[in-house]
Amino acid sequence: MVFIHLGGSRMISVREVIAILDAEAAGQGAGSGLFLDGAVQSGRIETVVPGEVKSYVITRDRIYASPVSSATLKKRAEAAGKPWKQVRDS
Repeated sequence: MVFIHLGGSRMISVREVIAILDAEAAGQGAGSGLFLDGAVQSGRIETVVPGEVKSYVITRDRIYASPVSSATLKKRAEAAGKPWKQVRDS
């Protein structure tokens, strides 16, 4: 099993990752903003390290607020063999 480091001491299996969102872009998009608001209300967001959030890593059961940029996390996932497709929120 291959893991991806999200920051601090948190690592998850790369197989669990559904999507990686840039925090700034996610806050500007209507769809992703509503999605994240709902996740906050339901208690599904876990902050990896207190402080600035640069990306959100979405898994089936949880959303991780990470201090690591989405570009860096994407590179780590690709190095682990997970292909990615960039999608824009409209």
